[in-house]
Amino acid sequence: MKSTDPTAPATTTDAPAPALPAAPRPPLRRISSRELLAGATEIEIDHHGMCYRLRHTAQGKLILTK
Repeated sequence: MKSTDPTAPATTTDAPAPALPAAPRPPLRRISSRELLAGATEIEIDHHGMCYRLRHTAQGKLILTK
């Protein structure tokens, strides 16, 4: 039974449970844009039935559009 006396010391059930350690993540895959584009300046990527375009600009940037 919990005490209603505000001067009573807190019990251990009042403390939050300790957090579990996060599961380790596998390393991310890295693919070079040169390999992905394979000489093209623009490719289409199918993602869950949606078409995205990845474009390599003249300034050397990548733009992904839906």
